[in-house]
Amino acid sequence: MEGDCSHDIIGAAVEVQRVLGVGLLESAYAAAFAIELTERGLRCARELPISGHYKGRDIGVLYRADFLVEDSVLVELKALDGVLDVHRAQLLSYLRLSGHKIGLLINFHSFPVVKGIHRVVNKL
Repeated sequence: MEGDCSHDIIGAAVEVQRVLGVGLLESAYAAAFAIELTERGLRCARELPISGHYKGRDIGVLYRADFLVEDSVLVELKALDGVLDVHRAQLLSYLRLSGHKIGLLINFHSFPVVKGIHRVVNKL
């Protein structure tokens, strides 16, 4: 898919977990993840506000995306015992509201982290 840098994002997540291990708060992983993305030459925005509309009216900021990487991939980070269907559904809603096509849900408490990565695609 055009603009898909998922492979590079996953590589960054693997490196963060390799260095930090499991068991930390999401905020620690987010800070390290931002550094790792930048070191890999990927542009990223953190806590990006996503606004929405209801029946043609602006209703303000609906949520803040953990990361938007290369203006194309929404990334939501978790540090949980397990990812639930509701987490994947939230990411799909975020994709629909923002108009982006690709999202990654990354759970740093899964070991190895690649077992805790879920790719979500908005078919627009």
